[in-house]
Amino acid sequence: MRSLTRRFNQFTAKLLDLPQDVVMDLPRMTMIGNMQLYIENHRGVLHFSSDYLRLALSKGSLEVRGKQLVIRAILSEEVFIEGVIEDIKIIP
Repeated sequence: MRSLTRRFNQFTAKLLDLPQDVVMDLPRMTMIGNMQLYIENHRGVLHFSSDYLRLALSKGSLEVRGKQLVIRAILSEEVFIEGVIEDIKIIP
């Protein structure tokens, strides 16, 4: 059933020319070099320190590791991070 729903969502996104991250509730990440990271469509901050960030996603979590990490802006579904970003992982 899930695969049918996923296929329907992909078909709808393609037919209506909608971004798949919106239709399928996926995170959108924009990275500038290794110094800035903008993440949309998260579900909250689970952990934050100057070298580790963990965000909740609709399906799993997102881990960001680096040095001197700072949250510059945070909204209900968006977060903007600066620092030296070394690693990004999506954990299902």
